[in-house]
Amino acid sequence: MGQFAIRRTSAELPVFDEESVLEPVSSLGAGADGGLVFGFLFGNASLRAWDVGNARLVRGRIRALRAEQARITALRADSVEFAGCDVSSLRWAGGRLSRVRFDGCKLLGARFEDVTMEHVVFTGCKLDYTTFTQVRAAGPVLFAGCSLRESEFTGCDLGGALFDKCDLHLASFGRGRYRGCDLRGNDLSAVTGAQHLKRVVMDRAQTIELAAALAAELDVTFGDDLPEVLRELTGGEDAGRYAYCVCA
Repeated sequence: MGQFAIRRTSAELPVFDEESVLEPVSSLGAGADGGLVFGFLFGNASLRAWDVGNARLVRGRIRALRAEQARITALRADSVEFAGCDVSSLRWAGGRLSRVRFDGCKLLGARFEDVTMEHVVFTGCKLDYTTFTQVRAAGPVLFAGCSLRESEFTGCDLGGALFDKCDLHLASFGRGRYRGCDLRGNDLSAVTGAQHLKRVVMDRAQTIELAAALAAELDVTFGDDLPEVLRELTGGEDAGRYAYCVCA
């Protein structure tokens, strides 16, 4: 096993080298009972639909897979690597991921629902518009150098998660558990749901960014912007005179 670590958070991941014996397979199981697939190599293919249900994947690589539609249900994956895959329409419901790495994958608009993750790493992935619903980090889960623009986290337990050098522009953090979630090394000024990020770990300098995010959500008006706001409210009348009258 190898180890991927950022600051105090580390995940155990499988190591595949030239000596690793992996058997090429044409499918990973479909339908109601995909069964066990061990020591496999799958990918380098373009599919219209990829459907995996109730399967167990142990020690394998899925690389350069492109699928127009993808649905994964109740999958258990252990020591698996996804590399350079494009499954932007992915719908992943249920199951458990242990010692799994997603490297350089495009998962735009994907949906992860009721998935348990431990020792899972996303590196250099495009996860824009992706939704994570009821996802539980039972162990370390790391997002490193990923784009998560307008992604959504709802009802998640991310106590064991870390985000580092990620694009979190308009990423939404809904109700959930975030205690201990490490957000250092990211710009938090444009996230939404700042009020839910209780007991997270961040740098002192990020306090200003989080305050800016909260102010944007509350739609507050700053004093130096007040004349312009009053001008809009009064249909172009003298804002200074109007402000004076109000104060008087």
